[in-house]
Amino acid sequence: MNRRTFVIAGLVGSSLQFPARAAPALQVIYVGGWDCQPCTAWKAKYKAGWLASPEYKQVTWIEVEAPRLKEAYQERFWPGDLKPILDQLPRKSGTPRFLIVRDDKVIANEFGGNRWPKILAELGRQLA
Repeated sequence: MNRRTFVIAGLVGSSLQFPARAAPALQVIYVGGWDCQPCTAWKAKYKAGWLASPEYKQVTWIEVEAPRLKEAYQERFWPGDLKPILDQLPRKSGTPRFLIVRDDKVIANEFGGNRWPKILAELGRQLA
């Protein structure tokens, strides 16, 4: 293949439209505070493994973190598209909290770093 053919093929190939990849159907939301000791412990024990897991690649991971854990449920720390999720929480306190959301509905809500294995088990059922 000569250089001109290669350049033209590259230009044609780069101009093709590919369908947009759909966002994963599931969201996993972590709620924490910068000054939250249990949050720090969860990150140290589980976060690296989670980010390297095959399940992580199948969901949308969202972190809601406030400077102080007492502020974690204030709307200003939740992006606008997460407001409906915040509204669904019956108890707006406690960190770390883990939520599994499908189609804007909370389907799992666990509080405490020790509840992470339960979230992973539920996530496995949802992804199966």
